[in-house]
Amino acid sequence: MHLDRKLTWRKNIYTKRKQLDLRQRKLYCSIGRKSQLSLENKLLVYKAIPKPIWTYGVQLCGSASNPNIETLEKFQSKVLRIITDALRYVPNAVIKRDIKVPSVRQEVRNYSVTYRQRLDDHPKRLAKMLFQRTHKNRTFKRYYPSDLAARF
Repeated sequence: MHLDRKLTWRKNIYTKRKQLDLRQRKLYCSIGRKSQLSLENKLLVYKAIPKPIWTYGVQLCGSASNPNIETLEKFQSKVLRIITDALRYVPNAVIKRDIKVPSVRQEVRNYSVTYRQRLDDHPKRLAKMLFQRTHKNRTFKRYYPSDLAARF
């Protein structure tokens, strides 16, 4: 995880995107158009190799700005289009719906909700205090990881 001064998560998402592009190029022969694998096996390869890269720490970096989240959305759409060998005019939402893969925004929301539930059940008092706000009025228009459940 790369942290910058203003917690924009830009550097973190940029490095993840580079890693994802490298993995996608290496996996193209097994998930690409000429691959002999079935659609289910191609999806298993996607869920086993590239997906853990972008889901690592997504509970926190999900509070990044929309353009940064869109970077991960574009990658997911690109890989799913390669896996399904979909035509150019088929919308990405239709591809995701047909193969039952949640979007990046839905995954961010799911991961942040389960993360919050785990912290609520945590035996340590300090872990439970992470979601208690000390200031009710914010001066910046920043999202906290606790806001992700309502944001997406």
